[in-house]
Amino acid sequence: MQTTHEHLVDWLRDAYAMEVQAEKMLSNMADRLEDYPVLKARLLQHVAETRNQAVLVEQCLHQLNADTSMLKTGIGAITGTAQAFSGVFASDEVVKGAVFGAAFEYYEIINYKILVMAAEAAGETGIAATLERILDEERRMAEWMQDNLPTILGEYLMTGNKR
Repeated sequence: MQTTHEHLVDWLRDAYAMEVQAEKMLSNMADRLEDYPVLKARLLQHVAETRNQAVLVEQCLHQLNADTSMLKTGIGAITGTAQAFSGVFASDEVVKGAVFGAAFEYYEIINYKILVMAAEAAGETGIAATLERILDEERRMAEWMQDNLPTILGEYLMTGNKR
């Protein structure tokens, strides 16, 4: 049976891979959004946040004398690239990408909530505080996506369905 500490390490490795996946997915999508400058700018801002989040998660692992998982990180990178590539052939990529991006933000929020609770249960209050900061960034991005989905859809429908 795994200890709370072992679960925390395992889940932090998952979170690191999740951030690698998100970075690939968001940056590849942003590269193709020339007709949506506001969305592109917000995605690029979140790409920078995501890269920093990966660094913070890796630092949390190091504080626990652990490292990232090459296997999980590799799978995350492949999945993020595949997700981004899947939109290349969709004429409504911006809409599908925005919906998927919003859903992914909520997925990250739930994961970071679990991580914060696990860190607190393991007595790792410093790590919990770091994860709480990441959680706040994810919440802000999810709120932005939710608030802006109507505008993105409206722009898509009004502009002749450009990517």
